[in-house]
Amino acid sequence: MKKYQQLCISLISLALMGCQNYQSKIESNVDVATKLKQQAFQSPLAYDLIESLTVEVGPRLTGSEKDRLAVQWVERKLNTLGFDKVYKEAVEVPVWNRGAAKAEVIAPFQQPLVITALGGSIGTPQKGIQANIIRFKTLDALKAASITDVKGKIVFIDHKTQKTVTGAGYGETVSGRSKGAIVAAEKGAVAILIRSIGTDSDRMAHTGIMKYVDGIQKIPAAAMSNPDADLINAMLQREPIITLSLNMSSARKGVAQSFNVIAEVTGQQKPDEIVLISAHLDSWDEGTGALDDGAGVAIVTAAAKLIQDLPKKPARTIRLVLFAAEEVGIVGAKAYIKAHEKELGQHYIAAESDFGAGLIYQLDLNVSKQAFHELHRQLNPMASNGVKQGNNTAHGGPDVSIFPSRGIPVASLRQNGFDYFNYHHTPNDTLDKIDPKKLQQNVAAYAQFAYLMAQSTSQLRPMKSKQ
Repeated sequence: MKKYQQLCISLISLALMGCQNYQSKIESNVDVATKLKQQAFQSPLAYDLIESLTVEVGPRLTGSEKDRLAVQWVERKLNTLGFDKVYKEAVEVPVWNRGAAKAEVIAPFQQPLVITALGGSIGTPQKGIQANIIRFKTLDALKAASITDVKGKIVFIDHKTQKTVTGAGYGETVSGRSKGAIVAAEKGAVAILIRSIGTDSDRMAHTGIMKYVDGIQKIPAAAMSNPDADLINAMLQREPIITLSLNMSSARKGVAQSFNVIAEVTGQQKPDEIVLISAHLDSWDEGTGALDDGAGVAIVTAAAKLIQDLPKKPARTIRLVLFAAEEVGIVGAKAYIKAHEKELGQHYIAAESDFGAGLIYQLDLNVSKQAFHELHRQLNPMASNGVKQGNNTAHGGPDVSIFPSRGIPVASLRQNGFDYFNYHHTPNDTLDKIDPKKLQQNVAAYAQFAYLMAQSTSQLRPMKSKQ
């Protein structure tokens, strides 16, 4: 009986020691997370990186010479910052030349319009196109129109983007940009102009990728500034027939080689398991790509650097991926999935910063129900940085949105995007739109998230993707 009692006492003691060790580990993780936040708010690194990128490289159109310079720039920076590993992986990307774009109303009231070619658009014939416009409030309205009404005209989609913190307004209007040329061409249109997919009232147009499909005539596609869209509407209230002249010299130029650029902080206990944080290196060419996505590049790089410099490395490897060619169809992310096919099961969780530099206010996840509740406790230190726990329906960001379908859990660190689409894809996407303090808050959030996930003991079985 005494032996049995001694055995029970020994087992209880071991259990208590295990609990104490676990509690000590939790406290240690909290301490490190607190330190990472403090260091993030003391470090100018993120702002220095984005200042360097926008000044020394500037706009980074996929497949261009500036794209090549950006790869060289970031490779140098990552090596200088002393990451355990720095390497790059080749990605074949499309090349497109914006050229010039000019439009004007030639009847009944002669007026110039501010437009820009949509990414990937073909140009007009050398003499341009002169045709009457036909207005549609939405893409769905265009889909419902008759071929007879549309044939031979320039389609004008006049869908206004509403301001929201989450960017939901963009999601409601962007299909007009991406798919409008296909639908318009199917109905015999000679070109398409859209109201800019933006929330500003500046007289500058928003670019962005558009699509063609094989077997359907390719027609020129451009966006006009919001004030010019208003001008067209004012004209239509006076006269039902408006004639436009459109001339564009944009052209597709084949393919080129770019790179996903990768850096790693090697984990100590589980070096083969990966916590991936990312952004995309390319940008459109109208501004300097400060918000989209220079901010993301700076945020995740500075966050990874804070973890790299810790006295003790985390359990899992932190992998920093700066994707190529996000703007033209998440090309770099697709190449990454293909290149890392054999280790996808070792990706613990992934997240991406690609929504400017507004304050992060919420963390959403896409993990199993059990892990979701466990992670709420583990990620609680982020609350002191203004980040509340959110839902379990995260998509992770544009590039990593394709990860859940491959079994990889993702997280979305939600930024306040109320003003983001004032500048997105315009000449106004410049360094002066970056608030250094808000940038530091983002760095703190990503550093805490990446470290705590690298230390997590939870099993993150991914939820089924809603593709």
